Amino acid sequence: MKVNMNIDVHHIARVEGHGNIHITVRDGELIEAEWQVVETPRFFEAILRGRPHDMAPTLTSRICGICSIGHTLASLRAVERAMQVRVPKNAQLLRLLAKHGETIQSHILHLFFLAAPDLLGVGSVIPLTKSHPEVVAVALRLKGLANDMCDLIAGRTTHPVSLVVGGLSKAPEKKQLEMLKLTIQERFSDVMATVDIFKTLSMPDFVRETEFVSLKGKGKYPWIGGDLISTDGVLKAEDDYLAMTNEYKEDFTTSKFTRLSRESFAVGALARFNNNHKLLHKKAKETAQALCLKPVNNNPYMNNIAQLVECYHVMLESIEIIDKLLDSNLGNICNRYNITDGEGVGAVEVPRGILYHHYIIDKKGTIAKANCVIPTTQNNANIHHDLAELVTQQINLGKNDKEVTKLCEMLVRAYDPCISCSVH
Repeated sequence: MKVNMNIDVHHIARVEGHGNIHITVRDGELIEAEWQVVETPRFFEAILRGRPHDMAPTLTSRICGICSIGHTLASLRAVERAMQVRVPKNAQLLRLLAKHGETIQSHILHLFFLAAPDLLGVGSVIPLTKSHPEVVAVALRLKGLANDMCDLIAGRTTHPVSLVVGGLSKAPEKKQLEMLKLTIQERFSDVMATVDIFKTLSMPDFVRETEFVSLKGKGKYPWIGGDLISTDGVLKAEDDYLAMTNEYKEDFTTSKFTRLSRESFAVGALARFNNNHKLLHKKAKETAQALCLKPVNNNPYMNNIAQLVECYHVMLESIEIIDKLLDSNLGNICNRYNITDGEGVGAVEVPRGILYHHYIIDKKGTIAKANCVIPTTQNNANIHHDLAELVTQQINLGKNDKEVTKLCEMLVRAYDPCISCSVH
């Protein structure tokens, strides 16, 4: 019997922002499969033009309430590279610690509150408070830890106030760092409980060979700055981000698409894992093996598992960072600098993938030109092409509309898209 489908998901739920899934199948043949971002464009770059350079990190932190620390760090890096500002070593460590707090914060939010309901067969996290109260309790404890990390280092949970050009405006006290270390150590049991939970959950079986793009780690798993790499062997300098992203426009979506060696590529936790798995903490590697995650993995649903592995890794690395800070003098955390003209690019791995900020600054220290390329912008084309391949495979397996619709929604959610940020 020939299969016919008309799937029209208007504003998919449990994602940030508004996006639609539109699929048409006639007599067993895929006619159309579109991932449509329908957000109104947000003019980040226009807002930055003419503003003082030190205002950029504060303004761009408002682009996203989930990745506000990541945007701040990318903005700071672009400004500091443009003006050749040196950042003290301890300030770099504190910034990375704040970044790790945001990574845990975002990954846990996605895993438990957005992805887990699909895997546990419910429509939202609310029914889980009764059916799986222990799961929700684990999520809340880990989310609380992440919030505390961001509050302590960045000044507050979102929209940081302590991260400034040249370093940080305020350092935490060593007693506070010691307390944070103890809390992280206490939460390791919650991470392992999360691993045990996800061991019992089955990810959909879907593979589409993909190019994965991320920062290239140099001795350590990468988060802030460095060369750009893809699983297809492309290697470029941080400043060559435009040659890595190659944005273009399609009529059916308000977000740009990107491509590199193929028709699309992916960024995010799975991309970072595929490119840098050897640099994970030993225990995080063991966790990946226990969860059947091996590189190069081409199943986008496994991005959920890569996020969990990263949570364990950053918690382990956070302990190491705190130990270094406790053994050092926290007196110098911000350097003075001279205002000069220049051009700088800042690349930071935020939870959803690699984020770029690019500024041209004039002699007065004012931003003359800006560009921001968001991770979800880079993922949108891959989501679009994944949907077409997924539907084709499901048609051949004889799946019905309801089953295919759920798999398509789960696919989009697996990328953890920040849709309204992608329309720069």
